[in-house]
Amino acid sequence: MASQDWFDKDFYQVLGVSKDASDGDIKKAYRKLARKYHPDQNPGDAAAEARFKEISEAHSVLADPEERKEYDAIRAMGTGARFTAPGAGGAGGFEDVFGGMFGGPGGAGGGTRYTFQQGGDYDDLLGGLFGGGRFGTPSGGYRGFGGPTKGRDVTASTTLEFITATKGDQITLQTAEGKPITVRIPAGVADGQKIKLPGKGHPSPDGGESGDLILTVHVRKHPVFERDGLNLRVTVPVTFAEATLGATIQVPTLGGDPVKLRVAPGTPSGRVLRVKGRGVETKKGTGDLLAVVQVAVPSHLSKDASEKLEEFAALLPDEDPREELLAKARSQR
Repeated sequence: MASQDWFDKDFYQVLGVSKDASDGDIKKAYRKLARKYHPDQNPGDAAAEARFKEISEAHSVLADPEERKEYDAIRAMGTGARFTAPGAGGAGGFEDVFGGMFGGPGGAGGGTRYTFQQGGDYDDLLGGLFGGGRFGTPSGGYRGFGGPTKGRDVTASTTLEFITATKGDQITLQTAEGKPITVRIPAGVADGQKIKLPGKGHPSPDGGESGDLILTVHVRKHPVFERDGLNLRVTVPVTFAEATLGATIQVPTLGGDPVKLRVAPGTPSGRVLRVKGRGVETKKGTGDLLAVVQVAVPSHLSKDASEKLEEFAALLPDEDPREELLAKARSQR
């Protein structure tokens, strides 16, 4: 039964802390273990779930100064104390309860036995020992044996437009019960990132804290830009003449006016032109806009243009641009 746990379970050992551990040490140990054994992290693992309940029970007792004091007092009474529930082992009742305190075997009381019939009120006895009042909670549990439990977390997902995820915004979601929830989307949230909304999950069954809402964000692809960490990448086509002779071109920005960039003469495809500070802006920093040059090759040429291009090719140095590539491949045979 409930009080037997206080005699048999070492809550300090459960949390892996010493008996003189500070409140901060207890909280730190609990959080570490709770993250490891939480049912959401171990779906379908009955052993992990049982361990999580054991950890929560230990924390609920040791984190409350009054309950910790009561627990320490009971543990100090001696390991011989035993509690038998009504109907267990005959007539039932308290057997050798607090024997070390009231004269257990070999003590002054000669092993005093406290017996209650089926209608006996354990709350009265325990409440009297620990300062009056009912020992039971309104929810039917026992104060100090697990405490109020936190409500279950709720998982949900939403899909955002690229610019909403990049710039941040406030959106409204509908719960399964039809209740609207306002969510602040931070700037720079990435595809697959999770946002935790404390207290927006299921309510506690016994008056404790509500669970959390764990929101997974999906981001739609943009037709022009893509994320590269905090940077934004955009592919910018340039003509053969612009890449060869050099030019000043316009490059789009996300949600703003285009910027002008200088393409140097002889710029090849794949070269990256950087615009500082025009990427994703977050509290952790701001990225850049990376314009990737792509030389556009015309798919159709007039007869006159083809002849002019052949004349131009004849004027170029007799070099094979693939010579170095082929040489590297041969060296690896």
